[in-house]
Amino acid sequence: MKYVIRQIGDIKRRCYPRRMNGGIFVVMCCILFLFMPRLYAQNSDSLNHYLEIAMQNNPAIKSALLGYEASLQRIPQVRALEDPKVDMGFFLKPMTTFGGKQLGQLQIMQMFPWFGTKKAARTEAEHMAKMAFELFREERDALCFQVYSQWFILCTLQQKLLNSIENRKLMIQLEELALRRFSSAGAAPASAREASVSSATSGGAASAGSMSSMGSSMGMTSMSGSGGMSSMGSTANMSGSSGGSMGGMNMGGSGGMGMGGSSGMADVLRIQIEMAELDNSIESISSEIEAEKVRFNKLLNRSAVVEIALPDTIGMIQFHYDEETIKELIRLQNPMLAMYNEEANAHEAMAEMSRKMGYPMFGIGIQYMLIGKSSNSMVMPDMNGNDMVMPMLSVSIPIFRKKYDSAQKESMLLKQVSEENYVNTLNGLEAELYLLKHRLDDALRKIELYRKQSTLTGTTYELVVREFAAGKGDLSGAIQIQRQLLDYHLKEAEAVAGYNTLVASLWKLISQG
Repeated sequence: MKYVIRQIGDIKRRCYPRRMNGGIFVVMCCILFLFMPRLYAQNSDSLNHYLEIAMQNNPAIKSALLGYEASLQRIPQVRALEDPKVDMGFFLKPMTTFGGKQLGQLQIMQMFPWFGTKKAARTEAEHMAKMAFELFREERDALCFQVYSQWFILCTLQQKLLNSIENRKLMIQLEELALRRFSSAGAAPASAREASVSSATSGGAASAGSMSSMGSSMGMTSMSGSGGMSSMGSTANMSGSSGGSMGGMNMGGSGGMGMGGSSGMADVLRIQIEMAELDNSIESISSEIEAEKVRFNKLLNRSAVVEIALPDTIGMIQFHYDEETIKELIRLQNPMLAMYNEEANAHEAMAEMSRKMGYPMFGIGIQYMLIGKSSNSMVMPDMNGNDMVMPMLSVSIPIFRKKYDSAQKESMLLKQVSEENYVNTLNGLEAELYLLKHRLDDALRKIELYRKQSTLTGTTYELVVREFAAGKGDLSGAIQIQRQLLDYHLKEAEAVAGYNTLVASLWKLISQG
């Protein structure tokens, strides 16, 4: 910024005419001191530093500034009068006159345009120089907006990278919980197998007792006849069905324990799959950040490998939207509107200059005749050899009026073109202002929504993790909520970056880059 102020000051001292309207210098100073508004206290120094580097190094800015300096050089040209005309002649054979022999003559003539013609030309050149300055401002505002936009893209990617790294840390915690759950599930089948063995032992003793009693009853029943046989068969059937039922219970218990262990290991594997996907995402985001850093460095016209310090969080720009104030600032400060206004004034001055050029031009000069002495008796003695000096006056007669009239008409038509372009540009800027207002309101609503959703999802995630650690919940719910939490954080960061970019767009409209 100091570099640009110093360079503009040098141009002013060297090239700007003293009689030029001093208001442009006030505008220049205000604009230059509004180069870099404070975005947020956390990173204002860093971003302002990059903006200053861009102003010093960017070739488009240098080109626009040199174009403005070149246009200033035209002002001294149009202020100067035409070069005087000098005519010299010598006689190869001196010509005898009443005053002696005329050896030669010298004539000097200076032409002057009609009154006010040079003033109109100077005014036209000044307005053209102001047009070049407005083009410089437009290029400067465009560069500031590009730096802002690229900066917020980098901040969004940085936030995305940090969120992915934080998400990976949470996945590591979930993996530890899943391993603990799997370990505790592995201890449960061992105790279940011990209970099954003791149950089988007691069950075998009971079966032996029942079998002996059944045998005695068989002996008794065999003596009593067929009824006993029938009773023994039913007892055997019941005993078999009871054994089958016990066998089924043991198998079911064993299978259930096996399924619990398998489910715990599956949770661990699913978490590891998620972590692998996160690792790939982190690598991809890091590569994208490096590519965007190259683009940012090229805006600053410096080496692509220069490191860029990025903030860990994106802060919102504090901006108060006042529609009427912004409209007025657009009319007063927008460089494109100012350029068309200066262009119209330049064409008006050009029409005045064309009208004044249709008036006569005056020339004032002097003629000096070199006279030598002559021996001719016809020469007057008191004039013999005296040089002659003759003042001269010249007047041009602009009788071919058509070219002057058509030049005036051309200038007035070009002025109308500039006025129509001014109105068209103003309408487009006001339409863009309303669109930006809508997008700003939408961005603010999204920021509030994502912040509220992030808070609620964070609370839900803590509850789900506690349930999972206690063995009551499943892993799918925890992973899904974690994904939602990450998504809301990213959307909030993108919404804040989009809001800041929209504010930068409004700054560009009012030329407050």
